[in-house]
Amino acid sequence: MNRRLIPVIFLSLIIAGSIGCGGGHQGQNGHQAKGGVYYGGAFRINQVAGIRSLFPLDITSVIESNIDNQIYEGLVKLSPKDLSVIPCLAEKWTRNDSANLWTFYIRKGVKYQDDPCFQGGKGREINANDFKYCFDQLCNASAQNSQYQVTFKGAVLGADECYELTANGKPMPAGGVSGVKVIDDYTIQLKLMRPTPGLLNLLTLAGCWVYPKEAMDKYGKEMRIHCVGTGPFMVKDLQEDQAIVLVRNTHYWDVDENGNQLPYLDAVKFSFVKEKKSELLEFQQDNLEMMYQLPIEIIPQILGDLTSSATNKVDYSLQACPALYTYFYGFQTQNKLYDNKYLRQALNYAVDRDKIVTYTLQGEGIPGDYGIVPPTPGYDYKSIKGYSFNPDKAKELMAKAGYPGGKGLPEITLQTNPDGGNRNVQIAEVIKKMLEENLGISVKIDQVPFPQHLDSYERGKVGFFRESWSADYPDPQTFLSLLYGRNVPKDSNERAYGNPMRYKSAHFDSVYSKALITVNDTERMKLYEEADQIALEDAPYLCVFYDENYYLLHNYVKNFYGNAMDYRDLSKVYLIPPDKRAPVASGPAAQ
Repeated sequence: MNRRLIPVIFLSLIIAGSIGCGGGHQGQNGHQAKGGVYYGGAFRINQVAGIRSLFPLDITSVIESNIDNQIYEGLVKLSPKDLSVIPCLAEKWTRNDSANLWTFYIRKGVKYQDDPCFQGGKGREINANDFKYCFDQLCNASAQNSQYQVTFKGAVLGADECYELTANGKPMPAGGVSGVKVIDDYTIQLKLMRPTPGLLNLLTLAGCWVYPKEAMDKYGKEMRIHCVGTGPFMVKDLQEDQAIVLVRNTHYWDVDENGNQLPYLDAVKFSFVKEKKSELLEFQQDNLEMMYQLPIEIIPQILGDLTSSATNKVDYSLQACPALYTYFYGFQTQNKLYDNKYLRQALNYAVDRDKIVTYTLQGEGIPGDYGIVPPTPGYDYKSIKGYSFNPDKAKELMAKAGYPGGKGLPEITLQTNPDGGNRNVQIAEVIKKMLEENLGISVKIDQVPFPQHLDSYERGKVGFFRESWSADYPDPQTFLSLLYGRNVPKDSNERAYGNPMRYKSAHFDSVYSKALITVNDTERMKLYEEADQIALEDAPYLCVFYDENYYLLHNYVKNFYGNAMDYRDLSKVYLIPPDKRAPVASGPAAQ
C-alpha cells in the first residue's frame, strides 16, 4: 500500500461508518431544496501540514483557522464572496461617533453543539455572559493564548491590566475586563481605550469566537482537540496528522435566503497528504472535491488542460485570484548575529526575487519587491521602495556590517518547514545558493516539521526562519501588526506570536499607532504606507513574494468562493448528486 494515500483511505472508512456516504453521494437522500440546492454528501479537502491546536485562543495557522471556522463562530464573520464583515451571532450592532463604544445585540435561540460537557449532553442557548467569559479568557495570560496580542491588546479598556496581572501569576479582577460589559442576556458592550474603526475586523479573529465555560471546565487543555462551538459542523473523528471529520450540526441556527436549513453538506473531511503530487492524483481520481494551490511543476499542464480544445474532457475548473499573503524570511532582531541592520540589508539585496517567481514558482506569485503588505484594495503597495536585486550593494553592506567578502561570518542557518508541496524547500535552496554565490558566505538549511518550526521561531530560538502571513482580515493592519513593538514580549523566553522578528522601532510604533485611531480611510492608508517603509528600511525580514490563490474544483461543487484570504465558510457549499451530473470523459492523469 502506498503510505502517502493512507490518510485518504482512512478518511473514507470513517465517513462510510459515520454518515453512510462518500463525497458527492446522496446523504439526506440527495434532497433538492428551494432554490435548486442539494442536501447531502461530504466535501473532502486535503491539507499539506498538520495542526497544533484547534482551541480558538491558540490558533496560529491558516490551516487551523480553516478547520475551526466551520466549528466556531463570533459576533461577526467575513463573507467568502467579498470578505466584507457581516452579522453572525450578533444580528446587529451600533457604535458612537468616536468609534470607542460598541454595542452588540446577540441572536436569540442559538445553541452550542451537543456535547457531554452539558447536562444531558444537549447544547444550551448562548447568551451575552458567554461572550463576557470568552473575552475575559482572551485577556488571561497563558501558554495556550496566542490571540490576545492581535485582538484586544491596547484596544479594549482594562484588557492590558488583566493580561499583565495574570502574566504575573495574580488573579484577574472580580469583574474581569472592565471594558466588556453585559447589558442584558442578549446585549454586550465593548468600551475601548481609543477610537478603533477597525474593531469589526478584529472581532472576526479566532480569539473572539465563543465557546462554553462548561467545556473549559471539563476538558481544559484538551480543548486543543476537543471542540465545542455553535458553527454549522461539529467534530466526529479526529486523528492528528491523519484525518479530521466534521459532521452536520443538525441544530444549527442559520438558514439561507430561501429558508433552507444550513448547512447543506452532511460532512467535511480533512486529510493530511503532504505531497502535492499525491494530492493532485487524489483530486483527479475524484477522492477530493477541491484542491488548493498547485504543484509548481504541474501548473503549465493544468492550465493547458483547462484552456485547450479538450477542456470538455476535464470535470473541474480553476478559480484564481491575488492573495492577501506575504511569503518572507524573518530575522530574530534581538539575536546576537541578526541585530546587525547592515547584515540584514545585505541579505535582502543578495536575493533575486524576479528569478524566484519566474523559474522556481513558474510565475505563481508577485516578486516581493515592496513591503510586508501585499497588494491590498485601497493600499498603494507600489509606493514602498523595497530591495531590488543588487549584489554590489549587498557586498558593500556586508563590509559595513563587519564581514567584508563574507569573511568572519559564521555559517548561518536558514530554518524552514518541508510542507507546502516541497515549495518551501525549493525556495530555501534557491535562496541559499544566491546568498552563497553573491556574498561568499555559507548557509545551512534546517528542515523542521511545521509545529516545531512555529514553536521555535516564536520562542526566539532561531535567528533566520521561513515565515508567511495570510491576512486575518482585509486590511494592512493585519500585516503591519507583525512589526509592532508592543507585540514583543518582555520575557525573551515567551512566545512572540504577534511579532516573531521581535522588532522594535519607536518611529514605526508612533506612525502605526496613529494609523490605528485614524477614522478617515485615505489618511489611515497613507500612515500605513509610511509605517511599512520605515520598517522595510530596518530590514527585520526578507520579503520573497506575494502569493496568488489557485483552487481546482470539481464542476459538481457549488457555492464555493475562493478569495484573497483563503477564508472558507462551507455552510452554503453543496454538491450536485452523481445521478444529476452531466457525464464527462476521464480527465488527464497526473504526470
